[in-house]
Amino acid sequence: MNLTFIRYKERYLLIILDFLAFFTAHCVTFTIRFKSGLFHNTYESWWLMWPALSTSIYWMIISALLGQYRPLYGLSRLDSIWNTIKTTFIGIMFIYIILTLSDEPLMSKGKVTFLVYWAQLVLFAGGARIILRTVQHQLIIRGIALSPALIIGFNDRGKDLLEQTIRHKTMGFKVIGFIDDETAWGGYQDVKVIGRINDLEKLIPAYNILEVLIALPKEKEDLTAKVIGIVGQFKVNMKIMPEIHQVIYGQVRTQGAPGMPLIEVFPHLMKPWELQLKRLMDIVISLIVLTLNFPLMLIIAALIIIDSPGPIIYAQKRVGKGGREFTMFKFRSMVKDAEKYTGAVWAEKNDPRVTRIGKFLRKSHLDEIPQFFNVLIGNMSVVGPRPERKIFYEQIVKEVPLFARRLNVKPGITGFGQMLGRYNANLDDVKIRLGMDMQYINNMSIGWDIRIIFQTIFEMLKGTGQ
Repeated sequence: MNLTFIRYKERYLLIILDFLAFFTAHCVTFTIRFKSGLFHNTYESWWLMWPALSTSIYWMIISALLGQYRPLYGLSRLDSIWNTIKTTFIGIMFIYIILTLSDEPLMSKGKVTFLVYWAQLVLFAGGARIILRTVQHQLIIRGIALSPALIIGFNDRGKDLLEQTIRHKTMGFKVIGFIDDETAWGGYQDVKVIGRINDLEKLIPAYNILEVLIALPKEKEDLTAKVIGIVGQFKVNMKIMPEIHQVIYGQVRTQGAPGMPLIEVFPHLMKPWELQLKRLMDIVISLIVLTLNFPLMLIIAALIIIDSPGPIIYAQKRVGKGGREFTMFKFRSMVKDAEKYTGAVWAEKNDPRVTRIGKFLRKSHLDEIPQFFNVLIGNMSVVGPRPERKIFYEQIVKEVPLFARRLNVKPGITGFGQMLGRYNANLDDVKIRLGMDMQYINNMSIGWDIRIIFQTIFEMLKGTGQ
């Protein structure tokens, strides 16, 4: 019997189990409240269905916002039940506060029932997760549905890491092979060297790799950056073995088996509720900008038509989140077929291909208004790293491998680099801009987005575009 779905379809299993648990908790509480004889109120059973469905959906939304449906294969049963307690407590307190605003006494029987309801939620939802984690734990122990992994570095660190994955099966890794640039052959514990770092682009899809474990020494930092750049283009988890002094002095937060700490390279940057709030903010801002600027957009369209022949909107392919290409929209600011003879070139000041109205649009950033349609569609955000064209992206990644990390977030109309007036005119500018993008990505927050938006408005008023 193929049981790998318990590993790879975990999110869907959690959603189904949660719905059944929340529905059952409501039904049990309803029975205690209205059918047990402890209360005077009675209702017919047909009244139960819609409230049970609506409360189940409510709890699933709360769970999603608090990150309960992230893939957490191998999470301990104690952590699972504790997460359930925290999630349901937040949800039940929200309901309790609303009821407290009513005329009902603070500790009425109806409100006390919510304590019973909370207990049922923890019992059924927490119990379902404990059962799922127990089944998963047994699968791990038996070596079923482990994550195919590669170890970067055929050295003492890499060999120690392999031994730990064999000894501690609960880490959930099945090492397929070693990757090393200095050793083209060899093996350890029946695991062989299967390629070099440049082969990762072929090996990852070929072996359906889900985990890359980096065991390179500190003096190989350039190689580590190269690995991160290559692997960052795939939907693959990356972990690094830290230096021992970093662990001793508490400089890094690690995970993994006892005695074998690992650092997650691309952790979740924002909590689910923050991501949802960011998306909501994107939609609201886009609707406001497009609505208020509709008359201005008509005027700009007319000026573009009068100024030079060609389309009003310039559509161009850009690389977005996860490496997926999308079509980005801008008001046309250059002559028609501007790249017909030059091909793709970096942005530059005083570009002769820019039209008269185009110079004004670029200085004021008004050429970017149509990008708010991209934000509404969902392939861009208001704030984020600027998206690059594929030809430039491939060129940049070869020179600056860490550039690939920008693909972990949605590209934006504005960002930290744009706020400081940085544009990519060459690879040196890219490296400076990348540092700014990494600073934003590593510290993403709603507050910082708001700050960048206001600073961008200030820069627009100054006319600093190019």
